[in-house]
Amino acid sequence: MPGIDECLLEAMALPGARGAALVDWSSGLALGTAGDSPVGDHETTAAETAELARAAAEYESFAQPAADAAGGEPAGQPVEDLIVTTRTGYHVLRFVETSFDSSVFLHLWLDRTDGNLALARHRLRALAEGLVLR
Repeated sequence: MPGIDECLLEAMALPGARGAALVDWSSGLALGTAGDSPVGDHETTAAETAELARAAAEYESFAQPAADAAGGEPAGQPVEDLIVTTRTGYHVLRFVETSFDSSVFLHLWLDRTDGNLALARHRLRALAEGLVLR
């Protein structure tokens, strides 16, 4: 199972990858980075993407509860990923599920010309599932 650095290196191997980071959305800090940052500074990018991730994870409008099949009780539907598109790129934020109360996500920045959004989502899901936080 890969650690943070290995996970980010694998993300950077995706076609069109320009930058990747593992970010704690509760603090806005980058736990690891690779490649470039859209604004030239990974810490600024981490803080800004953390605000977006926090909104999606905490607001009912995005993580709306669904009825539990067994008893009709709400069973939260956590956000899996967020996609932001710009004229030149894609930003994919993939939430990492852990056995503890996690507030961590992977952020992948892709070039729009060379990137494959479907492949990136598929690969980030696998990376998030295999990530070992040490």
